[in-house]
Amino acid sequence: MKNIATKCVQAGYKPKNGEPRVAPIVQSTTFYYETPEEMGDLFDLKKPGYFYTRLGNPTLGFLEEKMAALEGGVGAMATASGMSATLLAILNLAESGDNFLSMSTLYGGTYNLFNVTLRKLGVNCRFFGEDATETEIEALIDDKTRLIFLESLANPAMIVADFQKIKKIAQKHNIVVMVDNTLPTPIICRPFEHGANVIVHASTKYLDGHATSVGGIIIDDGKFPYLGNPRYPRFNEPDSSYHGMVFARDVGPAAFITRARGIGMRDFGAQMAPMNAWLTNLGIETLHLRIARHSANALSVARALKENPAIEWVKYAGLPSDKYYDRVQKYFDGGMASGMVTFGIKGGRDAAMKFQKALRLFAIVTHIADSRSCVLHPASTTHRQLSASDLQAAGVADNLIRLSVGIEGESDILEDVLNALKVSQE
Repeated sequence: MKNIATKCVQAGYKPKNGEPRVAPIVQSTTFYYETPEEMGDLFDLKKPGYFYTRLGNPTLGFLEEKMAALEGGVGAMATASGMSATLLAILNLAESGDNFLSMSTLYGGTYNLFNVTLRKLGVNCRFFGEDATETEIEALIDDKTRLIFLESLANPAMIVADFQKIKKIAQKHNIVVMVDNTLPTPIICRPFEHGANVIVHASTKYLDGHATSVGGIIIDDGKFPYLGNPRYPRFNEPDSSYHGMVFARDVGPAAFITRARGIGMRDFGAQMAPMNAWLTNLGIETLHLRIARHSANALSVARALKENPAIEWVKYAGLPSDKYYDRVQKYFDGGMASGMVTFGIKGGRDAAMKFQKALRLFAIVTHIADSRSCVLHPASTTHRQLSASDLQAAGVADNLIRLSVGIEGESDILEDVLNALKVSQE
């Protein structure tokens, strides 16, 4: 399968003769084997298979295979949420005393994880701004730096990542690049093609597409040179919990994702439920259709906002006037820029509240990227815990409103937004 639309529908599950055409839900915690030797080999990672759903399950496996195919990776692991995917992926590389670099323009929950919680665990995040030069970023790197993290499309700052700059730095210092690809999805952007080594998703968003299932995904490109790399001693030293296994040597290309499952998932237990995996897999079957509609509707909204007198600024990378439009042409397929639009409303927070209350089609929910249009004021919700300086670093202005534009009829969406804007200025 070469076409990504075909992969959305067909990848991951291949029924055999007489088996269900639709991937089944394996709602079981445990799996039966005839001999203890077979079970022991599974525990020792000597052969593939399922023995306990915390470590793996066929329904999760179908989803993982599909996402590996869509992103172009060697393997994937489904997790309980997008946050757990990010946490497990980072802790697979870093431990107390280590550090990593990240763009400061992040989703609020991710920013708090990096700036507060991981610091308490002894893992230090060194933030850099979008306009930081290569020299400024490199000055943050030392021998304890384990990765560089970025969002392919920042939520809600709407910054398209400068993959070329980060790839150059990472290759020079032999460091893993980790990318959150939640907003573009592999339909629009495939970070492995632009220098990323690990991808994380909040599958809760566009992958599910219907606001039914919380989940996350980690995908491994299988190409990063961990073997003999002094930055990654845990991949090159014997692991006492697996009888001296050396992951980089003994596992090979899938070392990252195998270690993430064998140690991270084993010890933290942040697994996705089979039912959520089934629903997410079902959602992905229409991902290529939905993303195109989300992007088209969002572009129409962005154009209308740009001409409205109640608006101070609009951020949507699909607009030719946007600062990141050239990066969309370079890194995103088909000129699509996903379904999220942010804008600054005249009148600040008070006007933002009036705008939200006047909406009829858009719902005020702590969510983005499902089929229904929704709205949020990040400074008072998702980024509420951030200080004024942190809000500025994250690119969240006090008058910023985030629209997640759904797949409803374009005319109804525009009517709702324009009417609410009128009310907000009264």
